[in-house]
Amino acid sequence: MAKNKDKKNVEQPIDNQVEKEVVESTANAETQVADEAATTQEVSETEVLQAKVAELETRVAELEDLKLRQMAEFDNFRRRTNKEKLELMTTAGERIFKDMLPLVDDFERAKDAMEKTDDIEAVRQGIELIYNKFIGFLAANDVKVIDTADADFNTDLHEAITTFAAGEDKKGKVIDCTQKGYTLGEKVIRFSKVVVGE
Repeated sequence: MAKNKDKKNVEQPIDNQVEKEVVESTANAETQVADEAATTQEVSETEVLQAKVAELETRVAELEDLKLRQMAEFDNFRRRTNKEKLELMTTAGERIFKDMLPLVDDFERAKDAMEKTDDIEAVRQGIELIYNKFIGFLAANDVKVIDTADADFNTDLHEAITTFAAGEDKKGKVIDCTQKGYTLGEKVIRFSKVVVGE
């Protein structure tokens, strides 16, 4: 019986030792598996991050290319617009002068007629026709005379050259116009020079 007890005591530490080794081996295996899983996870996260970086680099390159193209397009647009403005100003001036040439022809005919005739009334009518034609030309180009007859003095339209004592009812009103003013559309291109009542 004592042999059995000794055998049991000897087996028990061996069993405990084997159990410890198995537990340690299992723990080591689990740790190794966990480490490998972590390493695999780190590798896959690194690959994902590298893929995202590559995707973002491609997107940045596309955006830079787009920006350069748009800058070039805008530069071309600006040049083209400036060229068109210059051509427009040139052709607009050309059109006005071309439309003015018949008036010059009329003045030349009137000048010749004045030298050849003694009929003052015919010369007066010719000058009147030319004047009306010229006023029509201005109206066709949206140039209008600023009305000053019995108007209130307005610094946006009139330039006072002097004042004149004219009584209470004429105070602040235009009494006389020494030089007509003109507007082109809504813009004043020459102010009327006027005498203002005080």
